[in-house]
Amino acid sequence: MTIIRSKDIYSLCEKSDIKDVMIAYEKELSGKTEEEILSQMELSFKIMEESTKYSLENKTSGKIIGGETKKLYSYINNNDTLSDKSTLRAIMYGFSVMEKNVSMGKIVACPTAGSCGVLPGVLVMLKEKFDYSDEEILRAMFMASAIGIIIGKNASLSGAEGGCQAEIGSASAMASAAAVVLKNGTLKQAFDAAAICLKNLMGLVCDPVAGLVESPCLKRNAIGISNALISADIALAGIESIIPFDEVVKAMNSVGKSMPCALRETAEGGIAISKTGIKISEKIKAL
Repeated sequence: MTIIRSKDIYSLCEKSDIKDVMIAYEKELSGKTEEEILSQMELSFKIMEESTKYSLENKTSGKIIGGETKKLYSYINNNDTLSDKSTLRAIMYGFSVMEKNVSMGKIVACPTAGSCGVLPGVLVMLKEKFDYSDEEILRAMFMASAIGIIIGKNASLSGAEGGCQAEIGSASAMASAAAVVLKNGTLKQAFDAAAICLKNLMGLVCDPVAGLVESPCLKRNAIGISNALISADIALAGIESIIPFDEVVKAMNSVGKSMPCALRETAEGGIAISKTGIKISEKIKAL
C-alpha cells in the first residue's frame, strides 16, 4: 500500500474509511494486528488526555517555563476573555502537555516534543465540548496520522531540518484535519484545512532559547492550536485552499531547505541570540 500524496488517500478512501485505510497501512508497515494498532492508538490518546490535565494538578517546571497552565486557567475562569473560551481551553490543555514534557513526564511526541501540545489540546477540548466518543476521536487521530505521514515523506517533521514550520506547522495541520473529520467534514475539507494551516505558518523558524524545547515553543503551540481550529472552520465553511495540499507540502519543503542553519534549531539565530535570550542561556549554563 502506497501513501505518499493526498491523491493516494483519496484513491484508497473510495472504498474504505480513513480509519480502515490507515490501519491497513500500519499493518503492512509494522506487521502488527489491527487489535494491536487500535490498542496503541487508544493508549496514545489516553496519555494525551492525561497530559492535558497534568499541569492543573501538579507543580511543573522547566529551566525557563512553568506555571503557565494554571495562570491561563485562572484567566479563563475569572476574566472577560478577548478570545473564544473553547480556543483558550484548548491552548491551556496544550500548555499542560508542554509543561509535563519539560518536567520529564510522559507525553506523546505528535509529531515532535516541541509541538506535543497541539493535537492533544485540540482533540481533548473538542471531545469535551461536543461529547465525542473515543471511537470518533480515534478516527480523527488516524486522519491526523495520514497528514503527518505525507508531510514526513515529502518535507520534514523536524525543526532541525525544516524549521518550526515542520514541527508546529505540521502538528497544526494534523490537528486541523482531525477536527474536520470530527465535524463530519469531507476528506477534501480535511486536506484543505491542513493546507491552510501549513500556508499560515510557512517559513516559521526554529530558534529555541538556550537550545531548550521551552521558549518560544510553548507559545507557538498556542498559535498552532488556534491556527488548527480557525483553518478547520474555514474549510468546513466550504472555503477551499487555492493551492492543493500536496503542492503546499512541496513548497514547505523548499522553504525549509532555504532556511539558514542558524534558524533551524541550532539556537544561533532569531530570539535565541536576542540580548535577553543570550542572558537566559548564560544563566542556565552557569547552573
